[in-house]
Formats: sequence, C-alpha cells, structure tokens
Amino acid sequence: MLETFSLSSVIAAIVVVFSLAILGYFAWKTLITSDLFQKGVNLYQAKDYAGAEIVFHKVISLNSTNDVVRLLLGDVLYQQGKVEAATELFQEVIRRSPKNPDAYLRLANVLMQQERQKEAQVNLLQAKDLLQKQRQPEKAQKISLLLDKMSAKSS
Repeated sequence: MLETFSLSSVIAAIVVVFSLAILGYFAWKTLITSDLFQKGVNLYQAKDYAGAEIVFHKVISLNSTNDVVRLLLGDVLYQQGKVEAATELFQEVIRRSPKNPDAYLRLANVLMQQERQKEAQVNLLQAKDLLQKQRQPEKAQKISLLLDKMSAKSS
C-alpha cells in the first residue's frame, strides 16, 4: 500500500511539473510575441515600414493565427508600395476569417487606389453587411455614404 501511494505521488508530481513547464512555455511565448507586436506597432507609427515588416513577420512566425498582425503587415507592405503582396495578405485574412470587416475594408482601399472601383465596391458591401451584423451601425453608415459617393461618380 505504501509503495502504491509513493508511486501515485511521484506520478502526480511529474504531471504537475510537466503542466507548469508547459504553462511557463506558453507564458514566455506570449510575452515575447506581445513585446514584438508592440515593437512592430511602434515602428509602424514611426513610419519605419521596413523595420515593422521584419518584426511583424517574426510575430507571425511565433503566432500564425493572429489576423491583426497580418492586417498590420498588409498595411506596412502597402505603405512600401508592395501593393500585390498587401492585396494577397488581405485576401488571405478574408479566407481565414471571412467575418472580419477590417480585411474587406483594407482590401477595398487598395483596390480603390488601383482604380478597381467595382471590386472595391464588392468588398465595401461585404464589410458593411458584416458591420451591420456585428452591431456597428455607425461604421456601416460611413461605408454606405462612401458607396453612395462612388455610385454617383460612376453614373
């Protein structure tokens, strides 16, 4: 009986230590990712787009599921004139998170700059619909006004 108690105590201790190690690893990874993300945002705000691009790529390599970082990276790429890469990144976010209105808005902005009005309007409509479903009527109304202006110009 004493041997069983000792063995179960050792196993329990191993499980606890292993669990704490995993928790520590994820806490460390989150801290590193958070610090890098903030560094990327600071570089972006300072208009150091090349530096921000490098940092955002590192953040994505640590946390491949973060679409906010992908959107910011797309903004950085666009600011550097890497329009095709930015477009692809925004489209990737749309594929990954089709209910993310920010991705549609950013893609629409790029398309408008390229004078691809019809494609931009499609993305703006999608963003507007999502914002309405997400109970953000003020933002949806702004997009409606923009769409109205675009329609007036094209007619």
